[in-house]
Amino acid sequence: MTEIAPRLSLIGVETFERPVTLRLPFRFGVVTLREAPQLFIRARIKLADGREGEGVAAELLVPKWFDKNPALSNEDNFNQLRRSLALARGRFMSLGADTAFGLSAAADAPHRAECEAHGLNGLVASFGIALIERAIIDALGRLEGRPAAALVRGNALGITAALTPDLAGFDIDQFLAGLTPAPSIFARHTVGMVDSLTRTETAGKRLDDGLPESLEEVIEVYGQRYFKLKVGGQLEADIDRLAGIAAVLDRLAQPYFVTLDGNEQYDEIDGVVELWRRIGEDARLARLKASLLLLEQPIIRTGALSKPIHALGREVPVEVDESDADFGVFPRARELGYRGISAKSCKGFYRALLNRARVAHYNAEEGGGYFMSAEDLTTQAGIAVQQDLLLAALVGAGHIERNGHHYVDGMAGAPAAEQEGFLSAHGDLYRRADGRVRLNIVNGAIALASISGAHGLGSAALPDWSAMTPTATVI
Repeated sequence: MTEIAPRLSLIGVETFERPVTLRLPFRFGVVTLREAPQLFIRARIKLADGREGEGVAAELLVPKWFDKNPALSNEDNFNQLRRSLALARGRFMSLGADTAFGLSAAADAPHRAECEAHGLNGLVASFGIALIERAIIDALGRLEGRPAAALVRGNALGITAALTPDLAGFDIDQFLAGLTPAPSIFARHTVGMVDSLTRTETAGKRLDDGLPESLEEVIEVYGQRYFKLKVGGQLEADIDRLAGIAAVLDRLAQPYFVTLDGNEQYDEIDGVVELWRRIGEDARLARLKASLLLLEQPIIRTGALSKPIHALGREVPVEVDESDADFGVFPRARELGYRGISAKSCKGFYRALLNRARVAHYNAEEGGGYFMSAEDLTTQAGIAVQQDLLLAALVGAGHIERNGHHYVDGMAGAPAAEQEGFLSAHGDLYRRADGRVRLNIVNGAIALASISGAHGLGSAALPDWSAMTPTATVI
């Protein structure tokens, strides 16, 4: 039954950071990531009955994804995201009282306009809103003593079609009532563009830190059967790379499943069509092609939504990721032949839920074919990964890209007591090994029971704020 969504106001936001150093370099698109700060926020809300409470959110400040302008340094990219958060904080706190979703809906257009005036694109603008709205949801759940999934199912967040007018005739309350997180989700392992494929390739550069260092070892240790493969826009190099990956995956006796991520490395659809043709012609890639689930954002965002891709879309399901800059993107992409869209916490909790509602609406209209995938942005163990996993579970994703646990050594950088707190509260999600608390992947899957049942947005534990540095305000 639909509930009356409580009205609340945001009365305070504190921001903190903690450095994160990767154990292995992660090459995606135009960047090789080796380190970046993780940003944490602590938001305070006040309900109409006078009760106050706090909620949290966290996200890595990933360079060269939100804005891939090569003229910007990594620090420039970090400051863009800090600026987006600072602007969103001011906007939300100026709004007064509304439902949790109502605050986000009211903030959306003016926040984006303000970000644009500061030279920030739509994805960067989304980052600030995404963090604030997640912290508000977390605070409301903690105050009410309820998991976020229960708030969503009863629509105690007040979600409407205010930002998605194309859903005006769709029963959002009924849709939300049917969202029940599964007890587990398969982890889809990312194969970065410089990752070693076999143990032999790691000779002379091994870390020997107790974690897998090659695709071969990942499969042995975690038992994974879902994989995300990066391609770089260079045809011959991509084909050879995929053939090397296939040589490892084809050893699996069980079925495996892959997605291809173009990371905007193609200027035009023609290059993508040629890649797909060559994949189909290469006998080394026969099983890999038969195992392919989707192709993610191959075309650069400046051109991805300018021309139709129906011909390619009839051959392979194609989704938008980096082009998903605001609530209006999915309907436009649909008209051009895209069938899917990604869910990522950094783009917005409500945007993922409403785009998932669109998937249901479009499939009802056309008899199927539309989908939503769950993708990673190197989310870190603790608050960030738990909130992202819960979102993926809510939208019904059967598998999710997970890469933070591979490129970073567990809760590296967090004090021992903080690590122990998360392990104690979420013993199904984490394990302790070599003195570090790490994500626990068993038979390729991640258990979700403890985060689904936690009051608030996915976490019964909190980070150690004293072990972080307050974020300098950037405007």
